[in-house]
Amino acid sequence: MKVISVNVGQPREIAWRGQMVRTSVYKTPVAGRVRVRKLNFDGDAQADLIGHGGEHRAVMVYQAESYLYWSDTLQRKDFVYGQFGENLTVVGMADNEVCIGDRFKIGSAIFEVTQPRVTCWRVGISTGVPEMPALLVKHKRPGFYFRVIQEGEVGAGDVIEKIADGDEKMSVAEIDGLLYLKDHPEDKLQRALRIPALSQAWNGSFRDLLDATSKGSVKGNAGLSGQAVEPLAWTGFRPFVVQRTRMECEGVRSFELSAEDGSPTPAFLPGQHIAVRVHPTKDGIPMIRMYSLCGPQDAPSLRIAVKREVNGAGGIYMHEKVHDGDILEISAPRGTFTLSEGKEPLVLLSAGVGVTPLLSILHQVAHRDSTRELWWIHSCRNGDYEAFGEEVRSLGLQLTAFHRVVVYSSPNDGEACGIDYDIKGHLDLQQLQAMQLPVESECYLCGPPTYLHNITAALKDIGIVDKKIKFELFGSSSEPVGGGGKLPHPPSDNTGQGPLVTFSKSKISFRWHPRFGSLLEAAEACDIPVQWSCRMGVCHRCETGIIDGGVTYSPDPLDPPADGNVLICCSVPTSPVDLDL
Repeated sequence: MKVISVNVGQPREIAWRGQMVRTSVYKTPVAGRVRVRKLNFDGDAQADLIGHGGEHRAVMVYQAESYLYWSDTLQRKDFVYGQFGENLTVVGMADNEVCIGDRFKIGSAIFEVTQPRVTCWRVGISTGVPEMPALLVKHKRPGFYFRVIQEGEVGAGDVIEKIADGDEKMSVAEIDGLLYLKDHPEDKLQRALRIPALSQAWNGSFRDLLDATSKGSVKGNAGLSGQAVEPLAWTGFRPFVVQRTRMECEGVRSFELSAEDGSPTPAFLPGQHIAVRVHPTKDGIPMIRMYSLCGPQDAPSLRIAVKREVNGAGGIYMHEKVHDGDILEISAPRGTFTLSEGKEPLVLLSAGVGVTPLLSILHQVAHRDSTRELWWIHSCRNGDYEAFGEEVRSLGLQLTAFHRVVVYSSPNDGEACGIDYDIKGHLDLQQLQAMQLPVESECYLCGPPTYLHNITAALKDIGIVDKKIKFELFGSSSEPVGGGGKLPHPPSDNTGQGPLVTFSKSKISFRWHPRFGSLLEAAEACDIPVQWSCRMGVCHRCETGIIDGGVTYSPDPLDPPADGNVLICCSVPTSPVDLDL
C-alpha cells in the first residue's frame, strides 16, 4: 500500500444548471511533501461543511484501482487523480478490505478510518457522470474518510503502514451498504454501533435504523430520513363529515371531522397535519390546503383550525362555505413535526394560528408525561386573537411544571400586563434570555417565516443547539420562505400539458412539463425550499410526503422510501400528484 498522489483544492465558484455553486470537489495533485493538520492538508479546504469536513471527515481517500475500474466500466480514459474529490490517491486500501477504525501510518502522520464517503452530487459534476453518487454505492467503491490522529507530512510515494485493526472489523463497503442499500440487519447495526471510531453522523444514522427496526418499522430508511415513518391510515383522500364548527378567536375557526362511513378516527401523532381538498373552482382544478391537527389523540373526531386571511382562498372558502354536516375530502394524518421521546424540558413557541400543532403536543404531554417541565410561549395581537387560550390554561393545570408566557403585540384597552398577558410587543432575544430557559430544552416552533427566523436565531444565541430546535411552516402568502428569499410561485414557463402537479403547502398547482426532468427540478423552478444532496435516489434528503397520485423513478432508488413518501430527486408524475411541499 502506498500514496501515489496528494491532492488539494480551495472552494471556487462554478456554473451548474444556470447558476453559480461553490465547491471544492476539484482537487489538484501537488509535488513534494504536504503537511496534514487536524482538519485538512495545507492548501486544502471544504466548501460544504455540513456534508464534508470536520474532525471525522478531514482527509478523503480513493484508490487508483477504482480509477481503473471506472475507466473500464464507463469507457473513459480521461480521469485524473483528484477528480473524485480525494486528498490521497492510493494503491491498495480497497473499500472491501479496509475497516472502520483501522489506523495507518503514512509519512510522519497517523490516520484512522471513520466512515465511507458521503454521497454528494458534486462528484457527478467533477467526473461528468451525474449518476456517479449512486454508482459509487451500487458498485461498492465509495472511498472513505480519515481522521488525523497525529499531524505530520505526507508525500507521493510514501508507504502506507497499517498499525492497528478497527473494532468489529467491518469494512468500508459493508458499512456503506448497511446505510444506503435495502438490507439493514439488526445484528450488523449493533456491531456497527460498537465501533468507537465510527463518525458521530453515521453512528446516529445507525441508531435511527435500529430504533425503527425495534419498533417494527421495515419500510423506508430511517437512517437517512431521520426517523421511522408510521404507515399511513390510507392513501389519497377520503370523505369526512363536519361534525361541528366553532370560532376560536377573531379570524380562526375550528372544524371537527369524522369519517363519513362511520369508521374509527384514524390514529395520529401530535404535531401531524392533514390535507383538505375542496372543489370551489370552475376550471376543475381542486384546491388543496394543509392544516395541523390540534385536538387530543383520544378524541372521537379530528380537529383542525383555519385562519381566514384577506387574500387566502382556502381560509375564505372554509369560513364561508363549510358548515356542520358538510363533506370534506381529507388525507390521512402525516408529517414528522412530532414530539421526540426525550425527557428534557420542553419549549413550545408559536405565533398566531401556529398554535395548532403545538396545542396537540400540549395535550399529549398533559395526558402522558405530566411531570415534564414545559414552557408555553405564544404570541398574538391581543386577547381577541388568542386562539384556544382557555384550553391551554386548563391543560396547564394538569402539569406539575408548567410555565405559560403570552405575548401581545397590541393589547386591547383594559387588558393588563401580568394578568391577561405577560409581554407587550414582539418576542426577542432579551425576553427569551430573561426567561432563563434550560439550555438542554427541546424547542418546537410554529409560525410565520419571520417569526421562525428570528426566534430560531435567538434560541441559538442563548445556547440551544440546532438539533434541539424543530419548526413547522406551511408557507405564507406574504413572506418568502425559500433559501433565495423569494416567494414560492408557479413555474415561469407554465405551459405543460402533463399531469397536474400540486405543491400543497405552497398552494401551487400546474401541469407537468418534461423539461423539468424531476419533481425536484419542478420544485426548484417554483422557488420552493427543498433539501437534497445526491440527486440520484441515494441519500433520501429530498424524501417528501406524497398525498395522492403516482410517480415513476429514473434511476430507481437504492433503498425505496417509506410508504406514502417519494424521492423527488429522481421521480416524475404518472398521474395527478399532490406533494407535501
